[in-house]
Amino acid sequence: METGKISVIMAIYNCAPYLPEAIDAILAQTYTNWELILCDDASTDDTYSIAERYRQQHPDKITLIRNERNSKLSFSLNHCLQYAKGEFVARMDGDDTCAPERFEKQVAYLRQHPEYQVVGTDMQHFNENTGLADVVPALSNPNYYSLRNHIPFHHATIMTYKYVYDKVGGYTVSERTVRAQDYDLWFRFYHEGFQGNNIHEPLYFMREDVKAIRRRTRKVRWNALKTTYIGYKLLGYPKWWLIKPTMVALYKSLAPYWFIEHYRAWQARKARKRSK
Repeated sequence: METGKISVIMAIYNCAPYLPEAIDAILAQTYTNWELILCDDASTDDTYSIAERYRQQHPDKITLIRNERNSKLSFSLNHCLQYAKGEFVARMDGDDTCAPERFEKQVAYLRQHPEYQVVGTDMQHFNENTGLADVVPALSNPNYYSLRNHIPFHHATIMTYKYVYDKVGGYTVSERTVRAQDYDLWFRFYHEGFQGNNIHEPLYFMREDVKAIRRRTRKVRWNALKTTYIGYKLLGYPKWWLIKPTMVALYKSLAPYWFIEHYRAWQARKARKRSK
C-alpha cells in the first residue's frame, strides 16, 4: 500500500533531446503517489516547450516553473522545493532515466529504516551507442566521517524527507558550490545529525557525458576546495585532514584534460571487465 507523496525535483536546461525519456521514466514508476516539479533554467532550445507539453498532458501530476535567467542548479532546485508538497523529495536529472521500481524500493527502505533520513542507490552509465555500461557503486554505510574520502551518496539518485531540506536550508546558492552543491549539502546534512544509506542496486541510469570533465575548470575545482575547508570546519575534522584534498585539487588543476579523460576511460574499462 502506497503511503506518502513524493515530490520529484528536476532542474532542466537545454536537454530537449533527452527530456522525454527522463519524464517517461517518472511516469512509468510502479509507485504512483508522486508529483513532478520541473524548473527550466532559462533554456535556449526546446526544453521548455517539451516540458509544457507534458504538463498539459498530466496537469494533476506535473508542475512547470521557469527561472527568469540562467541561475544554475542550486537555485533551480531550491525553486522546485518551494512548490514541493510531498512527504518525500526525490532527485532526478533531465537527461537521465531510472528503473520503474526505483521510487517503490526507496520509499520501502526509508519506511523500514527509520534511523535513516536519506537513501541513495548505485547508478549505471549508459549511452545511445552501447547501451548500459559500468555500474558505479554507492558507498556502503556512509557516516559522519565519510566526507573525508568520499561523496556519501550519488546526488541524482537520492530520496529524502522534505523536513530534511527544510532543516538544512536547501541548497547553497553560491559560485563556490557550482558543480559541488551536493558536496556542500552533505556537510550540512551530517552537521544536523542526519544519517543515510544506499541501496546496492543500480536503480538510476546516468547518461555518459564526455564533456563533464572539461566543465570542471580550475576555478570550479578551487571553489570546491573552499567548500571542503568550510565543511571540514563545520564537522570538526582535524586541520591536517585538509592536506589530501588540497593536493588532489592541485593535481587535477594542473593535469591536462586529455590525461584525466584517458584515466577515467581506463577506470571505466576496468569496471566493465569486473562486472562481466
